[in-house]
Amino acid sequence: MDFLLPAYKLVLETKRVRDKSHASKIGDELIIDIEHYRRHMNCERLWCVIYDSSLLIPNPAGLIADLEGSRSTPDGSVVVRVFVIGM
Repeated sequence: MDFLLPAYKLVLETKRVRDKSHASKIGDELIIDIEHYRRHMNCERLWCVIYDSSLLIPNPAGLIADLEGSRSTPDGSVVVRVFVIGM
C-alpha cells in the first residue's frame, strides 16, 4: 500500500513502468492489488496511478477500461479508478 487516506477510505497504489517487459505485466500486478484491497476494511476506493514516462504500455486506454469499475463479493467491495501518466 502506497498511501491510505482513512478519512476517505481511499488507497492510492502507484506503479512505475520500468521497462517493456514490466509494461506487459503491470495489469496482472494491479489485478492482484485490486483483489487484496477489495477485502481491506479501510478501502472503499482504489486509485491506481501508473507512471509510464517512456510510453511502454501498448494500449493504455484498454488497460484502463479493463481495470476500472466496481468489484464486489461477499467479503468486500472496491471502486477502482486507473490513471496512466505520461501518455
